Amino acid sequence: MSEHCIEGGCRCNRVRIRIAVPPLLTMACHCSGCQRMTGSAFSLSSAVPGDGFSVIQGTPAIGALHGPTQHYFCPHCMSWVFTRPQNIGFVSVRSTLLDEPPRQPPFMETMTCEKLPWVNTLATHSFEHWPPPDSFERLVHEFAERYPAWNPQ
Repeated sequence: MSEHCIEGGCRCNRVRIRIAVPPLLTMACHCSGCQRMTGSAFSLSSAVPGDGFSVIQGTPAIGALHGPTQHYFCPHCMSWVFTRPQNIGFVSVRSTLLDEPPRQPPFMETMTCEKLPWVNTLATHSFEHWPPPDSFERLVHEFAERYPAWNPQ
């Protein structure tokens, strides 16, 4: 296991995950879909390169919309554990399910056009919709500079 390795799991711990590389960035999504799937004002995620993510226990089930972007849940407690966005090389892990969740605010927030008016995440970057595709390289680089030895504590 690398120095960046961290584990997490669903509420009942029947599905366990491992992140073996630093995340590309952290984010809050305010879209109505995330609000409905979390039962909260937004979802919190850590974007992790796909080759640095693994399910180490249990078999998650696909839930939500069952489309090309797949949302994985624990089949027992129904916790939303992670998402595999279509045609993107990262996995979006629910940050609050990590055994030691990040203590810093999310690096960016997306879909603020659907944000509830009373929410304030203290994110460094804010996007009304999704960040433009050509901005991801800059955002990932800035996150790595800001958190060079990313540790959720």
